[in-house]
Amino acid sequence: MTPVAFALVLTGVLLNAAAQLLIKSGAATAGHFSFTADHILRAGLHFATQWQILAGLACYAVSVVVWILALTRVQVSLAYPMLSLGYVVTAFAAWWLFGESLTLHKLLGIAIIIAGVVLLARS
Repeated sequence: MTPVAFALVLTGVLLNAAAQLLIKSGAATAGHFSFTADHILRAGLHFATQWQILAGLACYAVSVVVWILALTRVQVSLAYPMLSLGYVVTAFAAWWLFGESLTLHKLLGIAIIIAGVVLLARS
């Protein structure tokens, strides 16, 4: 994989992770709500005005463009599994930003994901 292709894949992964974190942050502003027509409409309007959610959606939009550019340079059978690195980034960022737990099982899963991506990258 060329440096440009790797940079595009990594940028896509990071944008996707940023989108998840931003949307989580925006979603947290509403708290829990029940699934009734009134509550869903109110929550939808609330979410539509949260800058974090709008920024997360913008990250998704940019990540699609970056991903298309990446796929013009990398086989999808190699690029797509690298999206799993997004879980690694998101898990550590969620631990740091939101105080989410990083259990031994999660860390073991992260290690397996990294090993898998390294194996794929070397193929």
